[in-house]
Amino acid sequence: MTQIISILESFDRITLEEMEAVKLMNRTDTKYVCPVSKLLELLALAKDEYRVQAISERVLMPYYTRYYDTPDFEMYRNHLHGKAVRQKVRLRRYVNSGQEFLEIKQKNNKGRTSKKRISADCLSEEDRNGFLMRVAGYDSAMLMPQIENNFTRLTLVNKRLTERVTVDFGLNFHNLLSDGCQFLDGAAIIELKRDSRAESDLHPMLRDLRIKPSGFSKYCIGMAMTNPKLPSNRFKERIRMINKLTG
Repeated sequence: MTQIISILESFDRITLEEMEAVKLMNRTDTKYVCPVSKLLELLALAKDEYRVQAISERVLMPYYTRYYDTPDFEMYRNHLHGKAVRQKVRLRRYVNSGQEFLEIKQKNNKGRTSKKRISADCLSEEDRNGFLMRVAGYDSAMLMPQIENNFTRLTLVNKRLTERVTVDFGLNFHNLLSDGCQFLDGAAIIELKRDSRAESDLHPMLRDLRIKPSGFSKYCIGMAMTNPKLPSNRFKERIRMINKLTG
């Protein structure tokens, strides 16, 4: 983490208020997984084209997430079976501020991702149910907490304000049913978030470093790695790659 902070010192900053211009709540996402050593090289290449988000002078932000699913893991199985239309329900906490949001992340059959959320601070059961039913088609009684994770995130924005890049590392999982834990300390998950019409400034840098796209669902990979009773054939190749990076 010290090396990451050192490289980020050379980046121009962007404030949370300025980030409002690049929310990209309806977007195309492309994910990449690489060792932290490759991440350091990528950041060195990106420093002239990107700004790093800073909140109260901090550029590394701790996150906590709890995922919900039905008792028969309907959302997990939809992803496992390759369904194009799928969704995830999660509670996300921004650790530094203590803010929490109930979020629903949905992918349509055109590969576009949308995210809707509602503040979970003092959220009544009636409002929670209404939001879940309206957006995801679930009553809260149909869902139960499945897995939680913690990670550190840095966020980059290109200077043209057309692309946001999140980088997550120090990822660890705790399965709330099996009590299984998994730590992915050596891996970084990079996600490019942009309108599909915009060219990516980061893509040529990723290509030069031979960092290739790799689908990575924190929920599904975490569940597959911490609950041996779940079917996981679709995720085995990615899990082998992760184990190689972190082993």
